[in-house]
Amino acid sequence: MLLVLAGLFAAIITVSTMMIRIPTPTKGYINLGDCFVNIAGWLLGPLYGGAAAGIGSSLSDLFAGYTVYVIPTFIIKALMAATAFAVFKALSKKLPTLVGRIISAIAAELVMVAGYAVYESFLYGSAATALTGVAGNIVQGIGGVLFGVLLYEGIIARIPAAKSLASAKK
Repeated sequence: MLLVLAGLFAAIITVSTMMIRIPTPTKGYINLGDCFVNIAGWLLGPLYGGAAAGIGSSLSDLFAGYTVYVIPTFIIKALMAATAFAVFKALSKKLPTLVGRIISAIAAELVMVAGYAVYESFLYGSAATALTGVAGNIVQGIGGVLFGVLLYEGIIARIPAAKSLASAKK
């Protein structure tokens, strides 16, 4: 079942990343894929959620012609899902669910912002040039936190099968 859900999430992440793309000055783009990257981590755990996030996000880069980002995106997005899971798991016994989910999503988005800043500093040969993409990634991260938490808490958490899947991962 987890493999099927991971495949489904990979497809959802690919499509949600490609459907709404707002270009940034660094030739990247802001998208809604991160909200599903976080949700995949929360629901599927670090292995399956990370695989879904990495595969789905990498496919969107491949299909959009950002081939130089395919491998770094796989790594960064897989780490994001794993971070969302691990931080939420660590906080879920100490804080209300909503607060833990917000903090874990912020942690995951910080992984994304830092990951792309490090990669782009090597890609462009300049940390200063790489920093020009940070603002766009922060905006994307804010969207990933807001939409991910709202979608999860507003809809997914109310689905009985999702509740049992998420509680099995704790």
